[in-house]
Amino acid sequence: MFDMISRRTFLHGAMAASTGAAMGFGFEDRILLARAGDTSAERPVGPETSAMPRGKIGDLEVSRLICGGNLISGFAHSRDLIYVSKLLREYFTDDKVLETFQRCEESGINTALLRLDNDTLRILDKHWKERGGRLQWIAQVKPRERDLFTDIDRAVDHGAAAVYIQGETGDRFVEQGWTDKLGETLARIKSHGVPAGMGAHKIDVLHACVNTGIAPDFYMKTFNAKSYWSAGPMPRNDSVWEETPEETTAFFQGSKAPWIAFKVLGAGAIHPREGFQYAFEHGADFICVGMFDFQVREDAAIAVETLALLAGRERPWCA
Repeated sequence: MFDMISRRTFLHGAMAASTGAAMGFGFEDRILLARAGDTSAERPVGPETSAMPRGKIGDLEVSRLICGGNLISGFAHSRDLIYVSKLLREYFTDDKVLETFQRCEESGINTALLRLDNDTLRILDKHWKERGGRLQWIAQVKPRERDLFTDIDRAVDHGAAAVYIQGETGDRFVEQGWTDKLGETLARIKSHGVPAGMGAHKIDVLHACVNTGIAPDFYMKTFNAKSYWSAGPMPRNDSVWEETPEETTAFFQGSKAPWIAFKVLGAGAIHPREGFQYAFEHGADFICVGMFDFQVREDAAIAVETLALLAGRERPWCA
């Protein structure tokens, strides 16, 4: 997610600034000023968004750009800003979420990756049953040590087209030595006849799956170049989710499992043109991106253009 509001507000004044004054700007201001003349990402979105490429996870046909759900659920990685999650909950009323879903469908995005919670189920019911929406839901579930299956069964019962284990849960289970429980959880998802995914922030989870013979139908793994300003050094204040981009790239070079990359924009620190290209060039089959309603069409256009002009990808498409 790129902060279009603050960027445009800043640029309104920055375009008139002299070169001498620009030298006195802070780090973030200099980045924004450097982009002041780049309006290509803000051009009107044309009909090419209807040509959003798709891939397949099992029998499920999925747009290469997937709508992320943290914004809609009122959760945001915002470094040391303490008000952002409340702001999102105030902004994303049911009507605003439904408008966002509609824009996704109009832009060729046919899938959203959303948490399993009461708000999600209520809004999806409105989208599907009241508005005739067709957006597919990949459900994020958080199995617990003593209750691996309840959330999975609930998600499928409410129309989930695929289910995956949340990244933090995957990380924790591997750290605790509960890899066998991850295998049981994935088997339960597959028993419902829908694709089963493994989420991870840490590369250890991917290696644990391979080493124990666990075969998810897809992976959901954080990925970006780790090149944004708040990526280090420690403490990072809620700003890093991909510590090993090179190892992640190497892992998927040797894997034929479909890969959905997330955190590709470093929670708004990386421009979509940069983040999308890096993820697709380095092997991601899909990208999951949190978007405000006013960013959907622009991000869809960038994704379509990025994929059309993609060069240098070494990993074959695995979906």
